[in-house]
Amino acid sequence: MSTLLDEIEQQTLKLSPADRAHLAEILLESLREPSLPETEREWEREIENRVVAFDRGELQTHTADEVFADARHMVR
Repeated sequence: MSTLLDEIEQQTLKLSPADRAHLAEILLESLREPSLPETEREWEREIENRVVAFDRGELQTHTADEVFADARHMVR
């Protein structure tokens, strides 16, 4: 491990848990590959299509109670 990394680690451990969590989020986000603009546009279209289908009553929906009952059944 580099000296700089050792120093950063030591300083990081002095931070509050909330600040360390925030730092972890920043570091994880920095590792994500940038999303391709076309992929983002496709997701936006898909979301819009699903909202329209929902508004028209074309999608099957489930109550929270049904979802939780199914989840409990699956873990048994």
